Amino acid sequence: MSIYPAKILKLNFSERKENAWEDSGSDELSVIFPGVIARCDGADLQIMLQKSFQEVKPRMWKDKFEQEDADDESSFERMPLQIWNVSKFGSCADAAIVGLMPPPLLELQSSQRHYCAITVGEDAVVSAYRLSEDRGRSLVGAILSRGVAATFSTISSLSKILWRSEPSPTKKPRPKLQSFAKTSPLTCLKDSPRKGERLTLSPSGTLAAITDSLGRILLLDTRALVAVRLWKGYRDASCLFVEMLLKKDKASSSSTHLEYTKSDYCLCLAIHAPRKGIIEVWQMRTGPRILAIPCPKGSRILQPSTRFSSSLFSSYTPLEVYLFNGDSGQLSVLNRHIG
Repeated sequence: MSIYPAKILKLNFSERKENAWEDSGSDELSVIFPGVIARCDGADLQIMLQKSFQEVKPRMWKDKFEQEDADDESSFERMPLQIWNVSKFGSCADAAIVGLMPPPLLELQSSQRHYCAITVGEDAVVSAYRLSEDRGRSLVGAILSRGVAATFSTISSLSKILWRSEPSPTKKPRPKLQSFAKTSPLTCLKDSPRKGERLTLSPSGTLAAITDSLGRILLLDTRALVAVRLWKGYRDASCLFVEMLLKKDKASSSSTHLEYTKSDYCLCLAIHAPRKGIIEVWQMRTGPRILAIPCPKGSRILQPSTRFSSSLFSSYTPLEVYLFNGDSGQLSVLNRHIG
């Protein structure tokens, strides 16, 4: 099934179970299009994939498997997702759903959830939206829409009886694209000719690092929607959040294996400045630069979508960043220890 007829800019996978401020206990997958965001709950996606696999598995060794699939496109379920239009302030170059947010004032409490989305692009350096799960239709509107649909169906049936024609070959209708859910713009920052390029979220979604066309890096508080820090002189830079081990007493102890916890790590921002040939690590939110690593041309910093446990003596898996060496082709973990 096609989610939206446009080029996919980015796929974001978020482990929402790490966020203590959310009551959502499942992961999520979001798909970013130019001006459009689609979100799928991880639990719903897993159930759909398991069910589809169970339906396909008994038919895997049939002779006409490919022909049956081509003739029966409706055998698979529609992907359970929500989709929103976030082009109020212009098309976006990158975007992310940063987490849940409270409903608007004077709105009745319901079981529907509201998400906050941050976008960056050419027209607006950064924009914020409230994404609602409901379709924005009132009860009267829903009744009217169903009534109109039933009336149209009845008129269509009567017209076929009155004006009989030769039966045309039946074609299976293509699945319709899902309608947009309700989107409410919150704020935007326009600073021409400055253009937003890339956006990176912290593990909790409370911070976002945004790079622009003028070589600036903006650190945004996604809850208050205010800028808390700004770096200049980083053209073509890329950013990733990383957790660094700061406590030297445990790091230097070799006699016993001490278990590291989340409190032993500090959230930092790794900035790869290719024009400077360096990777810098800055302590969040307003801390100093604690690490600088020279890197050859063609190097990149990478990060998997999920965390991989790398220690037998630690119950907590920190957020890591990998350095791809452009000269040797080696992949190594950015230094976990400071000092």
